[in-house]
Amino acid sequence: MNILFVCTGNTCRSPMAEAMLKEKLPQIEVQSVGIFANENETAHEHAMQVLEEKGISFTHRSEAIRLDHMHSADIVLTMTEDHKHVLLRLFPQYKEKIFTLIEYVSTEKIPLFQGGYNIPDPFGGDVLIYRETAETLETYIDHLVRKIN
Repeated sequence: MNILFVCTGNTCRSPMAEAMLKEKLPQIEVQSVGIFANENETAHEHAMQVLEEKGISFTHRSEAIRLDHMHSADIVLTMTEDHKHVLLRLFPQYKEKIFTLIEYVSTEKIPLFQGGYNIPDPFGGDVLIYRETAETLETYIDHLVRKIN
């Protein structure tokens, strides 16, 4: 299985999601990219700090979304509905595998986040905001792990 996480710049949310899922399910392929990512940037220092606090060792270089990412992914999980809509416009041929992370794991027993299907962007915030984002991500990553298993 190959899962692709997508956010805006590929330096905050999607790298944290990638690292968390790799930690929990090392046997599957996991990547992250950004819709408007600059190539080869490191993950944000607060994102890396939060992962380190969770005991997750991770190295990352940002990548912009490409057709080959979409083609090789079994599931494409975005951080927001806006990301999902951009991907649906750019890659309509892959519509059956594009979901927001929250949408993909939500059931009647799993409540939506206060922002609906959107995981807020911590960019520009302090480390506390990144910790909140990481906690939100981890909740839905845990649901994703259960769904995969």
